[in-house]
Amino acid sequence: MNALPAHTPPKLRLRVDDDWTSILDVWVASWRATYPDIDFDLRRDWLVRHIQELEAAGAATLCMFDAQSALVGFVVINPTDGWLDQICVAPDRFGAGFGASLLSAARNVSPNLIRLDVNADNARAIRFYESNGFLRVGRGANTLSGRETIMMEWRPRGE
Repeated sequence: MNALPAHTPPKLRLRVDDDWTSILDVWVASWRATYPDIDFDLRRDWLVRHIQELEAAGAATLCMFDAQSALVGFVVINPTDGWLDQICVAPDRFGAGFGASLLSAARNVSPNLIRLDVNADNARAIRFYESNGFLRVGRGANTLSGRETIMMEWRPRGE
């Protein structure tokens, strides 16, 4: 009887410059799946500049790869203020646990507080954050789209 191959856990590491193409492709595909009416391809240059600015201010961009070394998602988190600016999973990997794994990685970077904005009409994302212990703490608006946002926050239990 042949043994089944062991499950290979995803690999997580800091972003390197060679990751940009994959990051942009995953980001565009993910957002296109959520908001097909917005042309996210036009925002590729903005995302590169935005992440570079966040990293210059101390944020970490963590990339997650599968056993075949394909990027399945990434997260951008600042350990100083707990701001989670981006968390993105390839749409063909939605529901496979990669989002939770990326959120766990973000908690390792910022173990006392994570704050974020989520589009108020993105029910799937809101359910994800609430199921992972986030609370709604306010409202705002997305600076690019003008869409209403919900500010959410996570803290370790007991704080």
